[in-house]
Amino acid sequence: MTMLSMPMPALGDLSIEPGLPTVVSPRAGAEISLEEAAPLLRSIVDDTLERAGGVLFTGFRVASMDAFQSFAGSFGHPLIGYEFASTPRSQVEGAVYTSTEYPPHRSIPLHNEQSYTREWPLRIWFHCALAARSGGATPIADSRAIYRALDPALVERFTKRELLYVRNFGQGLDLPWEQAFGSDDPRAVEQICRARGIECEWRDSEDGELLLRTRERCQAVARHPRTGERVWFNQANLFHLSSLDEDMQEALIDSVGLENVPRNVYYGDGEPLETEALAEIRGVLDQQRIVFPWLTGDVLMLDNMLTAHARDPFEGPRKVVVAMARSYSEAEGESEGRKRTAAQ
Repeated sequence: MTMLSMPMPALGDLSIEPGLPTVVSPRAGAEISLEEAAPLLRSIVDDTLERAGGVLFTGFRVASMDAFQSFAGSFGHPLIGYEFASTPRSQVEGAVYTSTEYPPHRSIPLHNEQSYTREWPLRIWFHCALAARSGGATPIADSRAIYRALDPALVERFTKRELLYVRNFGQGLDLPWEQAFGSDDPRAVEQICRARGIECEWRDSEDGELLLRTRERCQAVARHPRTGERVWFNQANLFHLSSLDEDMQEALIDSVGLENVPRNVYYGDGEPLETEALAEIRGVLDQQRIVFPWLTGDVLMLDNMLTAHARDPFEGPRKVVVAMARSYSEAEGESEGRKRTAAQ
């Protein structure tokens, strides 16, 4: 008996709701898998993503983790690994990782992935394999709107002075350097640091543990390589010691000293950030939050420079996984800018 193939979905089979995120779903009664719809969804993304900043695919069947990985990898760029990690994650399958493995009661503030360094993914996907019983949303925000909402004087100051991220690995706090760099060979770590323009310094602890301190001067504001728009693009709000509650700050400083806390951020010249500036930044980020509920099976695709993301606390089991693609560096953008200028 010959099996008849299912007809390819047409645009009329889908509902598209503009906004951030733009919501794409099968029309009522339609049973469509993400795999079947992929060619059409790629066309919608090409037309929508860099205008809206993010697209939510909801109501599609996602057969497996491999199907999600295949979908994310079908946009013309190979998926990339999670390098120079900032938070704990585990590899699920191939280039698919767990979302940040923080305790369920903790929230994660808005941020753009890997904006604490000078190389980052331009594309990021989230797949909700299991929605939490309560909470667990992935709020998002328009990085262009954040840039416009901040005091222009603050933006100008941060743009000119840039940011210096200081990380201390080891001491039983935060990530081990072996996990952050994906190697237990100090020479390999040094090579990665040289390639990325990161200063690194090795130290020995009292119990003989090899400790690592890194410093990297990075952008506070970036220009999108395709749209040319300026975006607020950093993790000052998340890396600064003041992101912890006061008791935790005091405990860390008492335990290891201010210069040895696991992570902190300064102006590019090493001067401290103003308390008032950080308060304004956090206030604007809170105002710009866009929250939508996860449904099991949902896939969210973001332009990582145009749209920040976060995580709300949750109750019950929750499984959200992540994939990334299109590694981009600030140096690459500067080179393209010089080429455009020379051609004019």
